[in-house]
Amino acid sequence: MTRLQRWRRALQMAFFILFILAPPLDLFRYDLTRSHFVFFGYTWSLGIDSVIAGQASALEAFTGIVLRGLLPLFALVSTFIWVSWRYGRLYCGWLCPHFSVVEWINGLMRRATGRPSLWERRQLPESTPAGQPRPINRLYWFPLILSIFAFAFTWALVLLTYLLPPAMIYGNLLQGTLTLNQSLFLVVATGIFSLEFLFARHLFCRFGCAVGVFQSLVWMGNRKAMVVGFDRSRSNVCIDCSAACEHECPMRLKPRSIKRRMFTCTECGRCLTACEQVQGHLTNGKPPLLQWVQDECALDVSSRDFGIKPTISRDCYKR
Repeated sequence: MTRLQRWRRALQMAFFILFILAPPLDLFRYDLTRSHFVFFGYTWSLGIDSVIAGQASALEAFTGIVLRGLLPLFALVSTFIWVSWRYGRLYCGWLCPHFSVVEWINGLMRRATGRPSLWERRQLPESTPAGQPRPINRLYWFPLILSIFAFAFTWALVLLTYLLPPAMIYGNLLQGTLTLNQSLFLVVATGIFSLEFLFARHLFCRFGCAVGVFQSLVWMGNRKAMVVGFDRSRSNVCIDCSAACEHECPMRLKPRSIKRRMFTCTECGRCLTACEQVQGHLTNGKPPLLQWVQDECALDVSSRDFGIKPTISRDCYKR
């Protein structure tokens, strides 16, 4: 695993742990029993209840809505839009706890069936881009199914703690005293997540996740945003390649294509790593054919459509 992928995996793991621990540590959650947000241990309220109770004026209520509601929301959304505008689905590929599950299940399914998805038509090569053997072994079905149910139950349980007091939920679970509604939520949510992780995890990321689609739409509006670029001047080197970049892509995209066809790219960089590993002995010390490019260099990917072939600097693919 390259340094880039080690960093990405570390960030994914850290954010997944944060996703699980945020409710019990009162870092962030919404408490249905008290009808307000909890943020870093403090009650996050707009102050409307005080106005209704006659304990605050209309001006104080307006100030609370602006300072505690509109301004934080504006800052969060603005930051998210700016990151998406410049870097695309960076959150998806580097932080999102759902996408980390997608990659984990992809890896196990590839070991069990030779394909990263049940809908994949062809089996992928039984070796890594670095040349290490990765043979198909049907015994991997056991950890695959176990992982799907484990992640599904974890997601259901964690989401429940974002809505109800975590101490109550975990206490009821350990003591076997969950209420009927709590049990129904866990059973139904675990079932839905299990089906999604097994059959439709890629479809959800590509078309069902509002956060992901929003990032893609913003990213597509910026032709100079960071994108995976392909050095077409040396495309002849790809003749001896087994399309390792395509096989490694968790979203099943073709990284050497134009930006419009990479609408759901998560900027995970796995295609770049695969290209660097496979082409290392073919490029005679030259940079890999796939690299992240941005600004004017990105036009080679975003504007190359409908017969348009933009001229870019020769330095775009040098590093």
